[in-house]
Amino acid sequence: MICSLKSSSSSAFAATADLLPPKSRMTPTLCFATLRCNSFSPKSPSSSVSSIRPLYLTPLESFGSAKPRGMSPKAKAYEADRSESVAFPDHEARVAAAQKLKIGIYFATWWALNVVFNIYNKKVLNAFPYPWLTSTLSLAAGSLIMLVSWAARVTAAPKTDLEFWKALAPVAVAHTIGHVAATVSMSKVAVSFTHIIKSGEPAFSVLVSRFVLGERFPVPVYLSLVPIIGGCALAALTELNFDMTGSYLPTCGNFGAFIHSFDDPSFMGAMISNLAFVFRNSFSKRGMKVTSVSGMNYYACLSVLSLLILLPFAIGVEGPQVWAAGWREAISQIGPHFVWWVAAQSVFYHLYNQVSYMSLDEISPLTFSIGNTMKRISVIVSSVIVFHTPVRPSNALGAAIAILGTFLYSQAKQ
Repeated sequence: MICSLKSSSSSAFAATADLLPPKSRMTPTLCFATLRCNSFSPKSPSSSVSSIRPLYLTPLESFGSAKPRGMSPKAKAYEADRSESVAFPDHEARVAAAQKLKIGIYFATWWALNVVFNIYNKKVLNAFPYPWLTSTLSLAAGSLIMLVSWAARVTAAPKTDLEFWKALAPVAVAHTIGHVAATVSMSKVAVSFTHIIKSGEPAFSVLVSRFVLGERFPVPVYLSLVPIIGGCALAALTELNFDMTGSYLPTCGNFGAFIHSFDDPSFMGAMISNLAFVFRNSFSKRGMKVTSVSGMNYYACLSVLSLLILLPFAIGVEGPQVWAAGWREAISQIGPHFVWWVAAQSVFYHLYNQVSYMSLDEISPLTFSIGNTMKRISVIVSSVIVFHTPVRPSNALGAAIAILGTFLYSQAKQ
């Protein structure tokens, strides 16, 4: 194929020979090729524009005839005067769109699984108020699921070494503290109050990312956190009337109950959980960057190590005798359904965390915390439905504000 490139300042490139007649006497053949010149439009950097022009070839009139010594027949190739611009979608844009869709599916699955976990977890804690054992069973179920998956080769086992487990140890400590602290808080108070306090996680995430990981964010990112945190808190104000043991205080206003909660261990448990999970997410992200272990397997290893850390503390704080007595009482009150509740909350805890780590493998810790905050809206709504909590206009307003904050955050990150 013979082709040429036509620029704005020169005519088409052509090979000439004395054996050929002038261009005015040439009769071009039918177009047998096209010339494509790719260029990028400054107005649309996300797509490329291709200029396609037909390429014509002059006939070789002296081909096959006698040639003077040292000379060979040549032909001219030139472009048509008219060109056509065709836009081709940019490959990077398609990849980015597919990545956003993938993360969206992860987020939707993560939120749905978390809603189911919170419902069953609260039911278990209402009948069996032993958060240390409940936390241990959640980690044990996840560890068992992954060990069986690796043994049956359903999932490829991660290739780890001693250095990997050393780096994972502080992450496991933070995960254990955050998990137990959140469960303790959930055992004392209503579901929504715990999630009000935990809605402040993005603020903790910004501080940890800034001062520990050295990441910097523009001012609009920081400002977008205000409506997210405030909206989630406002959406859950319906269930804020409680006392230090978790019972409701009808005579105490929302603000008074909130101030009263600062002396409540459940409030401190939620705050400790916030800080611990932010450290866990940040250091997990750092660990996944320097290792080939996937997000799913990373969390599986984290569950196993956290279980080994938590088990002796759970035995020391509560103990088998307390568990046995509480178990018998729960079975007598609830019946066989209680066993299903325990199994469901344990399995769904592992599944939602596993999906969340698959999301964390694709996004930043701050974006993860934003998604975690928006997840709490679905948890609050589900708790209102399941536990028959009266809905106030403040719930809907808070959800709208939080969604607006998430939109502002996404714009600020671009």
